[in-house]
Amino acid sequence: MKDGALVEKEVPLLNALNEVLRDDFIKDSAGGIGRWNKVIEKAGLAFRLTLPHKAFNRHIGTFAGLRVSPEGRVMSETEWAAKVDQWLATEADRAYVASLMGRVVDTGKYANWIAPPMIGINKQPVDFEYVRFN
Repeated sequence: MKDGALVEKEVPLLNALNEVLRDDFIKDSAGGIGRWNKVIEKAGLAFRLTLPHKAFNRHIGTFAGLRVSPEGRVMSETEWAAKVDQWLATEADRAYVASLMGRVVDTGKYANWIAPPMIGINKQPVDFEYVRFN
């Protein structure tokens, strides 16, 4: 970082390789998000998914320790703390998701967050007993 802006610099080969792989992953993710946005648009929803800047919420690597907004703006710790709950899951969000994840172990039953399959493996009935314990 120089004068409050992110800058490029020469780094060891392994670090550079990690950045290249990360950039490839971001490019691949952008393609997937683009496809999802087409589905959302076709459904008539006024909403778009976006990718955050590659320095957003990093805990390891080149950007570790920097506070960067999803748009790529370097922020102070105070600014970050004021907005982080708008960008990342809160403890209340995590508790809500955990409450949805009920454990189901009964044969032929599915958790409420998993859609039952239309048909079982190898065209077996959905409730087929694949494993038998004697």
